[in-house]
Amino acid sequence: MELRAKQRIALSIYFFLSGICFASWASRIPTIKTFFDLNEAQLGTILMAMPVSSLIGLPISGWLVSRFDSRIPLIFSFVCFSISLAFIGFASSTWILVLGISCFAFCMRILNISINTQSITLQKKYEKRVVGAFHGLWSLGGLIGVGVSTLMVKLNISIEIHLLSIAVFTIIAALFTFKFTVKNDKSPSGNKLIISKPDPYIMSLGILIFFGAICEGGMFDWSGVFFKEVLHEDVFTYGYLMFMTTMALSRFFSDKLVNVIGILKTYILSGLFIAIGILMAVVFKTFWMALAGFFLVGFGTAAIFPLTMSLAGISKKYSPGMAISIITTYAILGMLIGPPLIGYLAHAFNLENAFYLFVIIGMLFIPVAIRMMYYRMKQE
Repeated sequence: MELRAKQRIALSIYFFLSGICFASWASRIPTIKTFFDLNEAQLGTILMAMPVSSLIGLPISGWLVSRFDSRIPLIFSFVCFSISLAFIGFASSTWILVLGISCFAFCMRILNISINTQSITLQKKYEKRVVGAFHGLWSLGGLIGVGVSTLMVKLNISIEIHLLSIAVFTIIAALFTFKFTVKNDKSPSGNKLIISKPDPYIMSLGILIFFGAICEGGMFDWSGVFFKEVLHEDVFTYGYLMFMTTMALSRFFSDKLVNVIGILKTYILSGLFIAIGILMAVVFKTFWMALAGFFLVGFGTAAIFPLTMSLAGISKKYSPGMAISIITTYAILGMLIGPPLIGYLAHAFNLENAFYLFVIIGMLFIPVAIRMMYYRMKQE
């Protein structure tokens, strides 16, 4: 087997495993909410620990991608990421829970930059687009994670045993796969953050991924709560499972979709599907309409992250690692603002009305994507 094929398989496994870990955490949020008897605003405040911790990791992650090959921070961050997941399951107080979530998010920040830097490096070895497939495997891992969580909830398996089992499995798999990851990918230039007038192209990409992060983060953190408290479903993971299923399947075809209809139409279609899907869920408030709506939202969010990450790789101002670090900061801000804001809006106006925020965000993709394409043409 040729080297690039081995590297692609190894990187695919890392995307898959990180998706399992994240979905295992996100799908258990309703369990945590019930265990600690949190209202929506309190849960929103606790969830804010994730993006705040990720922002703290900004200078560290930028330094790591400029000093080392991305595989080094990749393996260290992944192991700590999995350990933090297990720690969350054993939290006995809200302070310990926040500590666990903070460590989880901090490690995820470094992991995301490392793994996406690897994907852009590997993309250069292929003529066809492959980045979307990597993110598809992340979503597939998320789908498996939600499926396991659904089984755990049905069997009344404790969150401690659930998250510890996931952590042990993913660490073993990551260590075994590490030797096949991409080597010698540190860029010789463009590794310093330039504090001056923002690059309009990178800023436009950042705003797009900011919107995507609000929608994805909101669905990750609140879809289970929506099904449990608005639709009154005992197995509250159904909505999250549908969202992750659609997003996973769509990401495997997102590269082909971009090739067929183009970058701009892909962003526009994504925004429209997000807006329409959320409207279906909150207007009709029935189990099947909500499932159908979450299906569309999963399709709408699928292409945003992989497409935006791949577009960052053509920046003339920054190396791929630094460009990803910058736009990831926008994504973290989306995570910072989105899920907690949904919690506060839900506490004030109820959860279904809070979901209208996603409709607004979906429609904003259109003008920002048009602006991004203008600056992209200047890069070429």
